[in-house]
Order: sequence, then C-alpha cells, then structure tokens
Amino acid sequence: VKMSPSLFNFVDAKDKFTASAKCAVTGKTSKPLINTFNQIPGNETEKKTTLDQALRGVLGDQIQKASCDDYLSLIYLSIDAVTEGICSATTPFLLLGDVLDCLPLDQCDKIFSFVEENVSTWKSYLSNTIQIILPSYLMCNDLLRRLSKSQNTVFCGRIQLFLARLFPLSEKSGLNLQSQFNLDNVTVFNKNEQESTLGQKHTEEKEDNMEVEEGEMGEDDAPAPCSIPIDYNLYRKFWTLQDYFRNPVQCYDKFSWMTFLKYSDETLAVFKSYKLDDMQASKRKLEELRTSDGEHVYFAKFLTSEKLMDLQLSDSNFRRHILLQYLILFQYLKGQVKFKSSSCVLNDDQTTWIEETTKLVYQVCLKIHCYRSQMLFIHILNTEENWNAWKNEGCPSFVKERTVDDKPKRPTRKRQAPEDFLGKGPDRKIFMGNDELTRLWNLNQDNMEACKSDSRSFMPSLDEFFAEAIEQADPANMVEDEYKVVRNPNYGWRALRLLSRRSPHFFQPTNQKFKSLADYLDSMVSKLAKELPDIPSEEIKTGEEDDDDNGDNLLKDSNDSPSIQSKLVTNQQMDDISAKLGAQWKTLASHMEMKAAELREIETDSEDVEMQAKLLLVAWQDREGTQATVENLITVLNAAGFSQIAENLNEETRTE
Repeated sequence: VKMSPSLFNFVDAKDKFTASAKCAVTGKTSKPLINTFNQIPGNETEKKTTLDQALRGVLGDQIQKASCDDYLSLIYLSIDAVTEGICSATTPFLLLGDVLDCLPLDQCDKIFSFVEENVSTWKSYLSNTIQIILPSYLMCNDLLRRLSKSQNTVFCGRIQLFLARLFPLSEKSGLNLQSQFNLDNVTVFNKNEQESTLGQKHTEEKEDNMEVEEGEMGEDDAPAPCSIPIDYNLYRKFWTLQDYFRNPVQCYDKFSWMTFLKYSDETLAVFKSYKLDDMQASKRKLEELRTSDGEHVYFAKFLTSEKLMDLQLSDSNFRRHILLQYLILFQYLKGQVKFKSSSCVLNDDQTTWIEETTKLVYQVCLKIHCYRSQMLFIHILNTEENWNAWKNEGCPSFVKERTVDDKPKRPTRKRQAPEDFLGKGPDRKIFMGNDELTRLWNLNQDNMEACKSDSRSFMPSLDEFFAEAIEQADPANMVEDEYKVVRNPNYGWRALRLLSRRSPHFFQPTNQKFKSLADYLDSMVSKLAKELPDIPSEEIKTGEEDDDDNGDNLLKDSNDSPSIQSKLVTNQQMDDISAKLGAQWKTLASHMEMKAAELREIETDSEDVEMQAKLLLVAWQDREGTQATVENLITVLNAAGFSQIAENLNEETRTE
C-alpha cells in the first residue's frame, strides 16, 4: 500500500527551528538549521516562512536579557541562512529593525556600526531582489524618527550615507524629485519687542551673561563699533530673512518680495559697514578650542539670542553662511526647475536687482575670506546647478548600458588566399580588379626598382629650363617684357620649384626688394646666365649689379663686419649685458616694447635682478627671432640710455 506524504505542521516545525536556531547561535554555525530544514517535510516556501518566524521569536526572547553581541550573532546566523537559501532575503533587515526598535539610542549606535561595516554583504547577498528595498527603508526611517536632527546630527547623517551606499544614486525613492522645501525648518527668534533687551546699556549684565573672563579678549580682538545701531528692528529684520531662505517660493509674491528686498538691503548694508573681528585672532581661538577639547564644534541651527547679535555680525564665518544662503536663493529664483509653477517668473526689475545684489555679495565675500571663499561659493553653486539639471532630465541612471546592435551583421567575405590572388601562369600576374590597373601593375616584375630607373626622372636641368628665359633677357633679342616667359604664372611656379631643388641662390638672403615674381625671376636669370656654361651673358644687365657694387663699396667703407648686421646675440653676450644692467632692466624693457604681463611673469619667475635682466633678453630674443641681431640690440641699448654697454658690445663684436 502506497503511503501518502505527511502534512506540514507549522507549530511542530517552528519549535524545531527555534531549538536548532538557539543551538546554532551557541555553536556559531548554521549547520543545525540546515539539517533541520532538510528533515522537516513540506515545500520550500512553507519552511522558509516558518524559519523566519522562528528567528524573530528567538530574538524576542533575547531582547530582555541578551547583549548586543548576542543580537549580532543571531543576525549573522540569518545572513548565513539567506546565503544557504533556507531563509527569506528580508529576514536580516526585519531582525535589525526589531533590535533597533527595542534598544536605547546609545546601543542603537553600536548596532548601526555593524550595519555600516557590512554594506558589501547587504549588496552582494541581499540586493539581488527588490523585496529588501522596503524593509531597509522602514528600518532606517523608523530610526530617523527617534533621532533629533539638532542633537543627533551625526547619527542622522550616517543613516543617510548608509542608504546612499546601499542603493544606487539614481534610486528615485531617495530623491527630492519635486524640489520640495523643508518647511519644518523654522528659525525661532524673539518676535515680541516688549521683551527685547537690545539697545539697553547694561554693561554689568552683558559681562555676566557673556561669561568672558578678564584678559581673555584683547583690544585687537574686540569688534569695532558700527555707525548703524544694533537694535530690535535690525534684529527682527535680519532673522525674518531666514523664512525666505526656508521657502523661496514666497519671493514671487509681490508684497513678500518688497519686504525681502527692503530687509536684504539693510542687512547687506550692515555687513558692508560693520567691522569684522581680527581674522588671525579668531583663528588662534578656534585652534585653542580644538586642541583643548579635541572635538569639532558644530551647530545645526542658528543661535538667535539677542545678546549674540553684535558678535555674530562681526564673525566672518557667520557672514559667510548668510551670504551663501543669498546665492543659493538667487540661483533657485533664476534657474529652471521642472516642478516650479508657471506663475513663478521674475520680472525685469527683480532680475536686475538680483544681478546687482549678487555682485555686492561677492564684494562683501572678498572682504571676508578673499579669493578662496569666492571659489568655494562658485563650486557649491555649480554642484547645485548640476543636480537641478539632472532632476530636470528625470534622474537618468549614471550607469551607461552598452548598446546592443539588433541589426543582422553582413556576412564577411573570406579573404582570398595568396594562391587565389596571384595568377596561375608562369608569370604569376597580380590581378588588381581592373584590366587597366592590372596591366600597369604588371609592366615590371619589381615596381620599386622600376621607379628608380633613369627614365622616371622628369626634373629638367637648370640650363634646359632657363635657356629660353636667358635668351629673352638679352637686350640684343629685343623681346618686350610682356612677352617674356617669366611673366607666365605657370612658368614662374615651375621655376620656383626647380630653383628650390637645383639652385643654391634660392636660399640666399638678399636686401633687394622685388615687386613681383617676374622681377625676382629676372634677377635669378641674370645670376644663372653668369654661371651656366655656353650661354653668352656679357650683355645681360639688371639693376642688381649696381646694387652689388654699392653694397661692396659700403662694406669697404665701413669698419663693421657683416656679423654686426646679421649675427645673432649669443648667450654669453646676454649674460654680460644682464650683469651690467642689474636692477635697471625695466628701463630697457620699456624700449623693447614688452607687455605688462610679460614683465610680471619675469618678476614672478626669479627674485634675482641679474636673472630678471637675462629673462628679459631671452624673451626679446624669442619674440624677434632672426631679427634678434647684435646691431638691433645695440640700437635698443642706445635708445634706452645705456650707451656704454652698447659701445662695449660693439667693440667686442668687432674683435671676434
């Protein structure tokens, strides 16, 4: 007789799982749970659900008498059970939620440290299913509700960072998609003028309430008095601005905008006129506080006591926070936000005021923290702008998926083997795919050697190419200029190419100026007629001969050698001149027409005056190039009033 399978008994299975779970916690191994799971009859879903209930029951028994280590051991056991596939993936988060709900906050800190240390475990074993998203959020949100945002700021931040590490950055459940503001962040201050103590001169009460010991604050550290009175009116207007920073949408209301504009103008005027504390003294006091206690002082909310008003106005860090609030508010009012109402539009007057006030904020910022804080503001605003643009696009994932080409790939043709590419005959002809190309390619067996043959040299000689031009240059032939071949642009282009390859006259410098290419070729033809054999050149005359004669006479009459006119300034000469110039190098720089930016760069590169003079000469040499000759440098030195240095340089060049 075939026996029917035994039915699943929930109560009996739960008792067995409970006993094996306690044994597993004691032995710190999951083998008892695995053995019990395999022995109990029933389907896998029923056994997993029962084991989940048993583990939560064991935790309930331990809550009153166990320690944090025992709780963590049970959670480790649940993680092993998930790894073995005998437990639901949500069970570790459910156990963590139960533990955090039942323990005080000081012990919750220790439990959550365990959660932070095992982020990789949650992501590798548990994040493969969407079912863990809800339990993990519930666990963190329940803990956040118990914490104070002002007193447990660090703990709240750790929870937010844990969620950011556990889930991808584009997870929309953790984003403020609609750009809603935290309207619960209300700044509390004294709104009853009757209870205000500002403006009353009670020196003794101030000394007692500020708790400043005698000699603690020196004369240099005390804030200077301001012409604007620090009264209740200013106090009320100043802290009322926090409501606009909390909810910028009300700035689009006409009445609210006028109030905001009035209060902002008065506040920024106070910032502009109220003198700050000594920056160095404030830094020294802050360092003393940190070294004495070893803790960083942080306040999540502004201190709005009337007694602190004058000290806050003279505090540079406090001003920096307020100015940054202005810039963030202005960025929101001008920026494009996807969920902003269509009625939230600035008019021209508001836009103009925001632009002018932004410039004023940066001016005040420069007086506080100079250039470094201004760059910090720009970095924060750019980051905020990138976040807004990302949310306007619907928060696309930062992980770019690889695109899959669905189009069928064309079958590639198999490359021909060499024996198929070459011909089959004895000549082994190469086929190029076209009859004419095949004929040209196979004219010679070795095409490289064929290219080197004498028959492939098409460049004419100078006497062959210029024979006609030399003949036309002879006055006896009476050829008019307009009919000469040198007037043909095509001939002139080919003549320049041939001269660059065959004639040394092409690269020789000359002082003679030519109005056209034909004039230059006429000059070259006269030179070639003198050098080429078997060509009569006695009667070919050009204006260049007279120029050469005059140049020779000038060279004979002058004692200056050609090196003075064409020789470049050497490094040794620049060293000697820079040593003689010294601190007077700026006088020479003005006559060298150096830019102010180049002078500042020279002063920055070196503090030695001789080196600065050397850098000036090097910069002049780089700018002039081939014109940086000794003759030109002597001219500049004489114009700048350094005639003795110029004379020494001239004599030194002559003796070489």
